[in-house]
Amino acid sequence: MSTKTHHVQGEDVDHAGHVDTGIMSRRWIYVGSLVLLLGLLISGIVAYNSVHRTNQATDKANQLRAALGAAGLPQPDTDLIVRNLGTDGGIVCDDPGDALRQGVDRVSLNNGAAGPGQRPIIGSARVAQAERIVLQTYCPDKVAAFDNEIDDLKFDDVVEP
Repeated sequence: MSTKTHHVQGEDVDHAGHVDTGIMSRRWIYVGSLVLLLGLLISGIVAYNSVHRTNQATDKANQLRAALGAAGLPQPDTDLIVRNLGTDGGIVCDDPGDALRQGVDRVSLNNGAAGPGQRPIIGSARVAQAERIVLQTYCPDKVAAFDNEIDDLKFDDVVEP
């Protein structure tokens, strides 16, 4: 029968000097397994959220494509809509009355000349209709503000479908 003495670090040492690292070595295995399990859990949650968000964005994009199609407007590719608008409408819904966007919209409603020859034109009602559909799909609470912003602009059916 061998006699064991207790080592300072929790290891048992027998009379021949052999160290039994049972408890300490198992503790590292437990800690390592726990860290690995937590890492896998976190990466699984991140992957699930990413897939869930992508599915939501695809559903919204398909809804937008259907609404655009029902209005007789061109339907961009679903992936393009997902990348640009995501789940919340992106920059379109951030501030529909944004001054920079308004400026770009209004510049596009001119005859294309530069300087003193530049004149406003009657814009296509389809452009405003498309943006309104995007807002209805992604941020319906902003539609009224958009309607107020475009009330003073003149639109007509100037582009054939």
